[in-house]
Amino acid sequence: MAHHVVGGLPPAAASVSPAHGDGVILCRLPTASCQLRDGYSLVEVLVSLALSLMLAGLATPVVLGARDAVRATSAGDHVAAVLQRARTEALRRNRYVAVRFEPDGPSVRYALYADGNGDGVRSAQIGAGLDPMLQAAERVEQHFPGVAFGLADGVPTVDGEGAGDGDPIRVGRSRMISFSPAGTCTPGTIYLLGRGRQQLAVRVLGATGRIRTLQFNFSRSAWQER
Repeated sequence: MAHHVVGGLPPAAASVSPAHGDGVILCRLPTASCQLRDGYSLVEVLVSLALSLMLAGLATPVVLGARDAVRATSAGDHVAAVLQRARTEALRRNRYVAVRFEPDGPSVRYALYADGNGDGVRSAQIGAGLDPMLQAAERVEQHFPGVAFGLADGVPTVDGEGAGDGDPIRVGRSRMISFSPAGTCTPGTIYLLGRGRQQLAVRVLGATGRIRTLQFNFSRSAWQER
């Protein structure tokens, strides 16, 4: 006699009991308390899934914060490397080489220029094409999304002064850091601000041309060298 299965489940997945008289096998659908093949109940699996999702939600801000910190510090290292390249080129070429910072809409672009006629790098001579560009202009946001030149409200300068007008490019009216063949340079400080109030500064000492990267510690309200 052929047997019929009610409920669409195979015999192994349901409990069965023979009916009287008609040869029909009645099936009971599995409940939430049934054991899955690997030995865990459906309730246990659902609880584990809920806990995993909750922990993932708690971890997301931590992961994003760490990513923002890495991007900001990497941007500081990148700007320091650009300045170091200018210093190296000045020594190698035996002529002045400068990094010039210019407004670019809401952003700031920077590029390297070399002295073309022996009297230093000058804005007017850059415009006239006498001081050639050594490296195409770029913006820090191109390489490090979420990071820009900036100084957060309430953060003092590296010199301990108030932020004043908040200008993050503090290198004088020419907005250039110029390195000489002798290793000296225009002193100044460049400020970078990332998401999550990641505040950094790249500082150049005029007498030696030394380049330092600092980070502001908000819990201590102090700048610290990296």
